[in-house]
Amino acid sequence: MHTMNKLLLTVLLTYLGHSVAFGGQIINGKKAKRNSLQYMASVQNDEKHNCGGFLITPDFVLTAAHCNTSNLSVVLGTHNIKKGLGKAVRYNVERTCKPNSYENVKDGSDIMLLKLSREAKLSKSVNKVRLPTKDKVLKPKTKCLAAGWGLTKTGAIVDDLQVVDLEAIDLKVCQKQWDHVDLKLPPNVICAGGYMTDKGTCQGDSGGPLVCNGEAVGIVSFNMKRNCAYPNVPNVYTQISKYLPWIKKVINKQSC
Repeated sequence: MHTMNKLLLTVLLTYLGHSVAFGGQIINGKKAKRNSLQYMASVQNDEKHNCGGFLITPDFVLTAAHCNTSNLSVVLGTHNIKKGLGKAVRYNVERTCKPNSYENVKDGSDIMLLKLSREAKLSKSVNKVRLPTKDKVLKPKTKCLAAGWGLTKTGAIVDDLQVVDLEAIDLKVCQKQWDHVDLKLPPNVICAGGYMTDKGTCQGDSGGPLVCNGEAVGIVSFNMKRNCAYPNVPNVYTQISKYLPWIKKVINKQSC
């Protein structure tokens, strides 16, 4: 039976494309309150929503490296991405910066800085989120939240920003669960949601933050492809604290 299950998993993973999908839509969350999560950004391609992101300085947005496409822009100050800009503001992306170590999602380093063409004006609807000040381990069961636009279940798209409460998952447990589907986790990641729970993120809107105790500690990176019917393997986030020196260097130089 174990051999047959292994064979079925291999066939499934071949179909799913090595089991990973770009993650980020919110499963079993709720609509975010107006003027909450003021750091959230809609990272857009040709003025259409592509990924999430979050403001960390007036002129830099953090997102996932795999969200890099042509004609990028960022919209800040909105909760509904279909109602037009209204009081929200669109910013052109002057420069994209990724670590030299980034090759693809499965290899890790799924983090990218977007240099805005001008500084964002902070207000009651636009503000920065704090980052960790040092590299530290996220303790299992730490209460966190994730936010994003899009799928609330497989195939169901919404336009309003959604938020969901999650708990951090022990990295060893996370690694073991991903080992079961023959994927070795990349380095410098953390896990939360999508396992032993009915809450998590799903494909289509990566780059949003995992926020714990008021700090953005992770970036939505990937989950099990095309399957938002949790429980599932844990959702995987890039661990921001591992990249603090790189982030500071880019911001200080205003260049990659």
